[in-house]
Amino acid sequence: MKTRQLGNLTVSAIGLGCMGMSEFYGKSDDKESIEVLHQALYSGITLFDTADAYGRGHNEELVGKALKSVRDKVIIASKFGIVRDTEIPSINASPSYARACCEASLKRLNMDYIDLYYLHRFDPHVPIEDTVGALAELVQEGKIRHIGLSEVPADVLRRAHAVHPITAIQSEYSLMSRLVETNGILQTCRELNIGLVAYSPLCRALLNDIFKIENIQGARYSPQLMQAYNMEK
Repeated sequence: MKTRQLGNLTVSAIGLGCMGMSEFYGKSDDKESIEVLHQALYSGITLFDTADAYGRGHNEELVGKALKSVRDKVIIASKFGIVRDTEIPSINASPSYARACCEASLKRLNMDYIDLYYLHRFDPHVPIEDTVGALAELVQEGKIRHIGLSEVPADVLRRAHAVHPITAIQSEYSLMSRLVETNGILQTCRELNIGLVAYSPLCRALLNDIFKIENIQGARYSPQLMQAYNMEK
């Protein structure tokens, strides 16, 4: 497996997004999911991506159970900021919430630290400087090792990086979703030596037979491409 640099963090060129092992993409089975996680590691994948919002904590517990025994061989990425305590999710990036979420994630993962900890979504009600400042404190305490952001504008990324080096930004990027090429994110990442982690690179199952229209809610696929897909079907 080839490797890539996210800032100064070395990871496998291909990472495994674990969200679907808990919800969203059809039925899942913990035993089968653990087998997939182990096979991914055997195949050379070292980057495993989860979040506290995936399965409302279940996904972190699953990843921790599967990978705890090989902790020194893997890079664990998790996220906080999406609040799912009601039917309609909300965003919270306050410093106190960041700390509380990190502690809870460490407990669910049953690990002493998280390699790459993302703010899952930008909170317009909390200055990014405050959020990253809190995450920087967690770095100093050894609870996280690298800071990431997910789906933030380029100007917010620059402001965040001025407070503490941002290792990676996670954004949707695929043959069908190309926004990072036009919104300044790719250019900013190149300028600041920030890694780009592409999520949904396979177009949210659009390219295989398990695709469901609900998979693309919120996706940035153009009407023309969706029309072409429907015509093919």
